[in-house]
Formats: sequence, C-alpha cells, structure tokens
Amino acid sequence: MTTLDIDFVRAQFPAFAESSLRGQAFFENAGGSFTCQPVIDRLTRFYRSRKVQPYGPYEASRLAGEEMDEARARLAAMLGVKTDELSFGPSTTQNAYVLAQAFRQWMSPGEAIVVTNQDHEANTGPWRRLADEGIEIREWAIDPETGHLNPEDLAELLDENVRLVCFPHCSNVVGEVNPVVEITATAHAAGAFVCVDGVSYAPHGLPNVGEMGADIYLFSAYKTYGPHQGLMVMRKSLGEMLPNQAHFFNADTLYKRFTPAGPDHAQVAASAGMADYFDALADHHGITGDAAARAGGVHAMMRAHETELLQPLLDWLAARNTVRLLGPRSAQGRAPTVAVDVGRPALEVARELAPHGIMAGGGDFYARRALQAMGVDPERGALRLSFVHYTSKAEIDRLLGALEKTL
Repeated sequence: MTTLDIDFVRAQFPAFAESSLRGQAFFENAGGSFTCQPVIDRLTRFYRSRKVQPYGPYEASRLAGEEMDEARARLAAMLGVKTDELSFGPSTTQNAYVLAQAFRQWMSPGEAIVVTNQDHEANTGPWRRLADEGIEIREWAIDPETGHLNPEDLAELLDENVRLVCFPHCSNVVGEVNPVVEITATAHAAGAFVCVDGVSYAPHGLPNVGEMGADIYLFSAYKTYGPHQGLMVMRKSLGEMLPNQAHFFNADTLYKRFTPAGPDHAQVAASAGMADYFDALADHHGITGDAAARAGGVHAMMRAHETELLQPLLDWLAARNTVRLLGPRSAQGRAPTVAVDVGRPALEVARELAPHGIMAGGGDFYARRALQAMGVDPERGALRLSFVHYTSKAEIDRLLGALEKTL
C-alpha cells in the first residue's frame, strides 16, 4: 500500500497556512473538517461568475447547472452508486427527518423500525417520533461497558413486521466501525431495508455504498472537506417505492423526491471540489482504476495513516486509571474519534487544552443516548479527540504532551 504523503495532503488545505491557526493542532474534526482548496475555489468561482438560476439558456446558467450535475455524477461514481441515487440536502439531520416523513406515510400502524442507542440523534430521533403514529420502535442496544453494537442481538429484534433498520457506520463517541455488509445482509434476509448514518465514517474515506448494499446512506460534506451539505444515497428500488416529499412536478426525478426545498446551487456545485481533492490524492499517489476503485485506494491509504497515529493515543488513554476510554482500545476496526470520560465536566478540560495549542471538544455531541447507556452523565459529557488523515504525527505528540499536563 502506498504511504500517504502528509506534506502533499496538508498543502491542499489553506487552514494550515493561516496565521490564526499556526501552532494549533485540530482535534475536533468529528464536528467538522477543514475545507480543501478545490472546494473553496469552486465556491468562490460560483459566487463570482455563476450565481444565477441554473439550467437556463444562457452561458452562466448553463455552467452553473453543469457544475451541479458534475458534483452529483462524480461523487456517485466514487460511492459506487448510480448518479440519480445521490441527492443533496441542507444537512444530514434534515435529510433523515424528511425520510422519516416518507416512511411515516408508507408504513402502517403495528409495523416496526429498529433503531440503536449508539447513534447520533440525527439517525434515531426522527424515527423514534414515529411511535406517535402507531409505528413500533425497537431499540438495538449497545453493551453498556464497551459501547459495542452486537450484530447477533439484531436478529432477535427482526420479524415480518420490521420495515427498516437504522444504525451508524460508526458512532461519533464510541468510534467502533460497525460491519455494514453483515448487518445489511441480516436485515435484508428478514425483509427490512437499512438506513446507515455514515457521518462519522465518510471523513476517513468514501465507502463503496454499492458494494455494501445499504439502501440509504447518509453523510455530511462539511465533515468530508466540503461545504455545508448533507449527502444521501437512496437506492432506486426504495426511492421509487416511498411517497414523494418534494414538489409534485419533481416526483419523477429520484434525486429530487426527498428534497422538499430547492437545492443550494453554490454548495452543490462546490461539492465537486471534494471529488477534485480525492482525485488529486489518487493521482499523486499513483492510484488507478475507475472512480470507485480510485476512491477505494484513497480510502485504504487514509485509514492506514490514521490507524498508525491512533494506536499510541489509545494506548496512552487506556493506561490511565483516572479516565475512561469509550469504545475499542485497538485502532484496527475503529475510527480516530476518541471520546473519554474524564470524571468532570469535559468542556472544562477542552478549555484547559486550548492554551497548549490543542483544539478539542467537550460535551454530549448529540449522542446523549449512547453516553447514558454507558453510564456517562451527558451533562458532564465526554472529552472528544478526533482527527483525520491530514493530522500529523507531530500533532499527535503535541496532544499527548498536553494531555499529560492537563490530566
């Protein structure tokens, strides 16, 4: 496997050249990543020369529409799905809410949806509210000690009444990567669809959603080096089955059916810059093949770099008897999103880290159900240390030094 060229990577992010950020190590990437230069360039160009209604008969309008189409086509190809199976919305939370309304209309009282208590609230709260409509909500619960979501427990919740299983690719506080292919196969065998929250996973490499078999896959562009958009894969067979949630005249266009409002033209167009960035990584590192294969190669390279940097942090935290590391202690099979119960208000600890040049977060991170299930007071919250592939070994060393002084 090609080793990630960290200098090349960091050169693609203007944040690292900003004087206001110099000397700071960014460890709150799970809340939103730095934006890559190609996205900034495309967004700036759109606002300068293409800020018109797209798909019109004049040049600026034509270019605007073409760039929006380009974003959808290129990202869908990287995700291994059809172009019209990828849509854009204002956020993942909003996309999930719209989906819940579609399922509310499609399902009958007495039918069931399985949710977890490992999820960010975006992929559990909207579904739980359907209980008010007579839909049965069944909770797939995590292990209170480890936060692990056991696939064997899912089988006990499935029967002919279950229409949908909602779960995260990985939790934003537990960090463990769930076996999407295995879970999806189990749900499909029982006649249920799956909705996968990929917000905490996609920043670590775009997954091949087509190969995983997920019916719905959600993630956020602003956590994947792009603009503030929610991206949603909706497989065609399911998308055409669910009731249209958009204007009646958009009912026949799959990527518009679950976007009630008009798209943010500039941000959709700028999302093509995410594809530019992943392609630049592939080109620089000699990764070849079709779009999905190149994205897969970049994904593997990112994960290898992150795993190497993650293990020393996990080892340091696991060796401390004054804090509790949430989730797996091995970097293999988990994302570099590390939550720690420090035994006191976590935001205070994040503030104490700031003078040491560490940008970290403290709180519940909209994962209150997961924290409560693991016995962590959501009001006290957890200290979260999250990084991605542009994080350097020197920054990990700085983090460890700061933690030594602070904890």
